[in-house]
Amino acid sequence: MFALLKTYSWQELRHHPWRTVAAVVAVMLGVALALAVQLINASALAEFSGAVSAVNGQPDLSLRARQGGLDDALLEPVAQAPGVAAASPVLEVSTSVLLANARRQGVRLVGVDALSVAAVSPALMPQPTPRDDPAAQGRFELFAPDAVFLNPAARQVLAPSGDLPATLQVQSGLERATLRVAGSVNAPGAPMLVMDIAAAQALMGRIGEVSRIDLRLAPGTDTQALLRGLALPPHVIAQPPGQAGERADNLSRAYRVNLTVLALVALFTGGFLVFSVLSLSVARRQQQIALLGVLGLSAPERLRLVLAESAVLGLIGSALGVALGTGLAVAALRLLGGDLGGGYFSGVAPSLHWSTPAALVYGALGVVAALVGGWWPARAAAAMAPALALKGLGASGPVSRRSHRLALGLMVLAAALAWAPPVAGIPLAAYVSVGLLLVGGIAALPLAVGALLDRVAPRVARLALPLLAVERSRRLRETAAVATSGVVASLALSVALTVMVASFRDSVAQWLDGVLPAQLYVRSAGSGAQGQALPPDFVAAVRAVPGVNRVDPLRATEVLVDPARPAVTLLARPLVHDDTGVPGQRLPLVGDAVIPPVGAVAVYVSEAMVDLHSARPGGALDALAPAFPALPAGTRFFVAGVWRDYARQHGSVVIDLADYQRLSGDRRVNDLALHLSPDTDEDAVREAIRVLAQSAGAQDLIEFASAGQIRATSLRIFDRSFAVTYWLQAVAIGIGLFGVAASFSAQVLARRKEFGLLAHLGLTRRQILGVVALEGLSWTALGALAGLALGLAVSVVLVHVVNPQSFHWTMELSLPWWRLLALCAAVVAAGTITAWLAGRAAAGRDAVQAVKEDW
Repeated sequence: MFALLKTYSWQELRHHPWRTVAAVVAVMLGVALALAVQLINASALAEFSGAVSAVNGQPDLSLRARQGGLDDALLEPVAQAPGVAAASPVLEVSTSVLLANARRQGVRLVGVDALSVAAVSPALMPQPTPRDDPAAQGRFELFAPDAVFLNPAARQVLAPSGDLPATLQVQSGLERATLRVAGSVNAPGAPMLVMDIAAAQALMGRIGEVSRIDLRLAPGTDTQALLRGLALPPHVIAQPPGQAGERADNLSRAYRVNLTVLALVALFTGGFLVFSVLSLSVARRQQQIALLGVLGLSAPERLRLVLAESAVLGLIGSALGVALGTGLAVAALRLLGGDLGGGYFSGVAPSLHWSTPAALVYGALGVVAALVGGWWPARAAAAMAPALALKGLGASGPVSRRSHRLALGLMVLAAALAWAPPVAGIPLAAYVSVGLLLVGGIAALPLAVGALLDRVAPRVARLALPLLAVERSRRLRETAAVATSGVVASLALSVALTVMVASFRDSVAQWLDGVLPAQLYVRSAGSGAQGQALPPDFVAAVRAVPGVNRVDPLRATEVLVDPARPAVTLLARPLVHDDTGVPGQRLPLVGDAVIPPVGAVAVYVSEAMVDLHSARPGGALDALAPAFPALPAGTRFFVAGVWRDYARQHGSVVIDLADYQRLSGDRRVNDLALHLSPDTDEDAVREAIRVLAQSAGAQDLIEFASAGQIRATSLRIFDRSFAVTYWLQAVAIGIGLFGVAASFSAQVLARRKEFGLLAHLGLTRRQILGVVALEGLSWTALGALAGLALGLAVSVVLVHVVNPQSFHWTMELSLPWWRLLALCAAVVAAGTITAWLAGRAAAGRDAVQAVKEDW
C-alpha cells in the first residue's frame, strides 16, 4: 500500500496540488481552532487557579460569609480555638487607581494582618522597599495607614515604563485617598494593592468587617470536631482549599464547551471538503483505478488505497493544525490574555500550558474527519466494475430502502435525544442530536430529491432541455444527493447559526427595554457587587436636582447560596407591588407572578436559579435566609416569580429594596436610576449632578449612561461577540460551494461520452451547458430547500435546548425570513454558476473524440 501511495497517489497530488491543499487547510483550520480554544482556556484556568492558590495560600479552612463580610469580632474566638495554629484575616475590595492621564485602572485592594499572614499566605506578605537609612527600613511600614505594596501585575499596569510613582490616588466611594508605594508583594494574578487590614477597613469604610478568615490547623486536628466546637452562625461557611478554583472551572465550563463545539464546526465542514476532493479525484482517475483492478488490485485494496489517501490528508492537516493552534493560543494569550470574550478570566495574563493529550485528541479528530470524508469515495472506488470503468461507463446503483430507514431512524433518534437532560451541566445529548440531524438529513436526501423531482417531472415533459436535466437528476437521485450534501450541511449550519443569533439578539433587545425603565443611570466608577458605594448625602442631593422626578437606588451584592457553585447576585431595588401602588420597577417575568402569603418576603429568581438551585415559583427559598445574620425568627423568603436575566448566567435574586434594608441593615447603594420629569433636559441633569460631585472633588469618580447608551453598547458588544459566527457561516458556505464544483467536475468528467452523444444528436455547446446549468439549478435549489428545513430544525434544538441547558436562560425563536431567503437565493445562484463553469471544459471537448472509444 505504501508503494502505491508513493508512486501512484503522489502523481495525483503533484498534478493537482491546489485541491489537495484546500482539503488539508480545511482540516488544519478545524484542528487549530479547537486546540487553540482548549489551550487558551486551560492556560487561563490553570493561571487563575494558581493565582488563587498563591493569594489564598494553603489554609486548611477559610471562613466566609454567605453575603457581604464577616464581623471581625469572630477572629478572636476562632484564633483561640483548640486546634487552630494560625488565623489570618483578609479584607478584599474592588476599587480603582487614578492614573496621571486621568484614566482609571481597576485593582483589587487587599488588607492583611502582617503578623499572621506569613504563616498562611506567604505570597501576601508585604516586602518594604530598602532605603538608605537602615532605621527607615523598619517593619513599621507594614502597619502604616498610608502604605501600599504592589504585586507584579500592578507594577506593570501602573508603571509600564518602569518609573513607579511615589504615591497613588486610590478611589474610596466618591473620594480619593493618597497612598504611598512602600514596597511589593509576590502575589501573582490581576493587579493588586496590599496594605494593613486596619488601614484598609478605615479607607474603604469597612470598619469591623473582613472578607474571610484563613485558618491553618494544628497537625492531627479533626476538622469536623473543630467546626462543631466553633458553633459558627448560619451565615458563616467553612470552605476547604481548592474550592475557589473548582468554582472558576464551573463558572466557565459551559462557555468553554460551546466555544469548542463552535470551533469543531470548521472540522465538520473540513470533512466534507475531503469528501469533495476525493470524489473528484476518484472520478478523474476512474480508468486508472479500473486498470489497477484489472491488473489484480482487489476491491478491498482499492478501498484501503483511497482511505489511505484521506488519512494522509488528515495527518498532514492535523499536524499543521496542532502547530497553528499552538501558535494561535500563544498569540491570543499575549494579546488578549485568558479572556475569550466571556469575562470569566479578565485581568489574567497566563502563559501557555501545553497539553499533549489535548493535541493528540484534536489531531486524531482531524484524521477521523478526513477518514469519514473519504469513506464514500473509497466505497465508490471499491464498487466500480473495472471492465466498464475502463470504457468510461458505470452509474450509481439504486438507493436501497435500508438507507431510507437508516436516515429516518437517525432523525427520530435525534428528536428523542434533543430533550434529554444535560450531563454535568453540559448538553451533550443535544450536541449529539444536532449531529444526528445533520447526518440523518443528508442521508435522507435521495428520498427527498426523488419525492420532489417526481412532482416536477410532469411539468417539464414538453421542454427538452429541462426534461433532460430533471430526468437525469431523478433517475440518479443518489448522485444528486451526494453533489448537494456539502451545500445542505453548510447551509443548514448557516441557517441554524443565523436563527440562533437573531433569536438571542431580539430577546436581549426586548430584555434591555424591560430592565432599563429610567432615562438616566448614575453609578460610582468601578461600582459592582463588591465595589464602591455611593455616599448617602450624595444620593439625597441627587434626589433634589431639578428635573428629577424619582430616584430608584440599586444595591448589588453577592450571595454564596451553594459553596460548590459560583456566587449568586442579590439585587435590591424598588419593585412594583400592584396592591400598594408604590412606584418601582416591573421585572420581565417568565410566566405569571404568584401572590406571596402574609408575612413572607417576596423574591424573584432568574431562570438559572430554577435550574441550579431548584427555586420554584410558589416555593420557599430557604437557602437565602443564612445570608441575613439578623433575620427575624420565622421570616421566610417566598419565590413570587421567575424573571429573565441575560446578564448573570449563574443566578440572581431580586428583592424589594425596602425589604432588603429592613432585613440586613445595609443601606449602601451602587447605582441610581433617575426618572426625569417630562420635557427635562437630560444634559442639564447630568451637568447638575457633575457639579455636585465636583464640589466633593469627585467629578472623575462618577459615571453616567442613558438607557439608549446602555442598550446600544450592550448590543454592540453582543454583535462583536458573535462576529465569529458570520465568519464560520462564510467558510461553511464556501466549502459547500467548493463541494458542488468538485461534484459537478467529477460528474462531467464521467459524462464525456454522454455529452459527445448529445453533440452528435445535434445539441450545441450552449445547449449542453444549459443542461448542466439546469441540473445545477435543480440540485442546488433542492439542496437549499433541504438545508433550510434542516437548519430550522437544528436552530430549534440550539434555541430551546442547548442555550437553556448551557446558560440557563430561555429565548423566543425569531426567524429572520428575508435574511434566510437571501442566503438560500445566493447559494442557488452561486451553485448554478458553479455547475455551469464546471461543465464548460467537458462540453467543449470534441464530440468525435468523446465517443470514438465506443466505435
